[in-house]
Amino acid sequence: MNFHPSILKFLNSSSISHMPKYDFLIVGAGLFGCTFAHLAHRSGKRCLVIDKRPHVGGNLYCKQIEGINVHMYGAHIFHTSNREVWDFVNSIVPFNRYTNSPVANYKGRLYNLPFNMNTFYQMWGVLTPAEAEAKVEEQRQEAVDAMRRAGVSEPRNLEEQALLLVGRDIYEQLVKGYTEKQWGRRCDELPAFIIRRLPLRFVFDNNYFNDSYQGVPIGGYNKLIDGLLEGVETLTGTDYFSNRAHWHSAARQIVFTGKVDEYFDYRMGRLEYRTVSFEQQTLDTPNYQGNAVVNYTEAEVPYTRIIEHKHFESFGQAVYDNPRTVISKEYSTEWAPGMEPYYPVNDGRNNRLAGQYRELAANEAEVIFGGRLAEYRYYDMAPIVEKAMKRFEV
Repeated sequence: MNFHPSILKFLNSSSISHMPKYDFLIVGAGLFGCTFAHLAHRSGKRCLVIDKRPHVGGNLYCKQIEGINVHMYGAHIFHTSNREVWDFVNSIVPFNRYTNSPVANYKGRLYNLPFNMNTFYQMWGVLTPAEAEAKVEEQRQEAVDAMRRAGVSEPRNLEEQALLLVGRDIYEQLVKGYTEKQWGRRCDELPAFIIRRLPLRFVFDNNYFNDSYQGVPIGGYNKLIDGLLEGVETLTGTDYFSNRAHWHSAARQIVFTGKVDEYFDYRMGRLEYRTVSFEQQTLDTPNYQGNAVVNYTEAEVPYTRIIEHKHFESFGQAVYDNPRTVISKEYSTEWAPGMEPYYPVNDGRNNRLAGQYRELAANEAEVIFGGRLAEYRYYDMAPIVEKAMKRFEV
């Protein structure tokens, strides 16, 4: 087993005057921390994982309600084209065949996502790819002409960018309201780079992802986390920041997955985040909406989407084996201290500040920073696993 050079440098250091109990202290029991702990433990290293929450798993944590694995921090669908990553997670727990095919609800009308021939038929009644392409191009050209009349050559904001990509009908019905609820700002106040592309598929294909593999762990994400942490010592309800000196003395190296600005005592300023809250209901019906995820794209509906959790693991007629169901309405809000940070705010100010914190982190030789909060980057699950795996060469 060969280790990443930064790990070897520290492990071989002769300046350590005592022998700490652990080789690695992993701060945060999310997917990065748990994957790292699993690989280190498998390599014979002594690990301790701590997390301030009362459970492990981070935002992957599921709670079983009415026999249904409820995603307590929002919908999580694992998807990747990396066969090594897929084989790795399936070696911990087998994954099912769930395929993410969300539906958009705009003022009571339903549209398939991502934007494909089903969407174009629902929007305009077009039957062929040629008809759909002509309609999209017509609306794109209207956006180009409007910008030309305004003396603008490049999109100045997210609204202009989206209009250039998909035209007015799709933008106004399926993009605008949803995006403004997500970010808490008007689209003409958001930077254009937030939406670099909005894929259009001129085929009848409702599969949201292009990856070769996707699914959900059979039995829920707790099965994955418990498998990753098998044999690893863990402490929940434990705040690293309450006694940093103690925790640093307990291990030869720290793996930190929390907020990078908090690690450096906010010395450069505070990074901003968006957060999500949920309104959960248990209903006396076996099938509320017929799909795991339905987005509500009009601005007048306060929540962004409704998740019906049983559809992640029950398919076809099996949905009716359980006479009850659990739904979660998801609300996007500004983050404040004491709330769970979800998404980085990728505007100029926060990107510059995050770059400064990354420079500080790069010079912290005794600490490995990993994950969305420690790197201030949004990651899907598979890239997180891949990044943790790259710390080791098996």
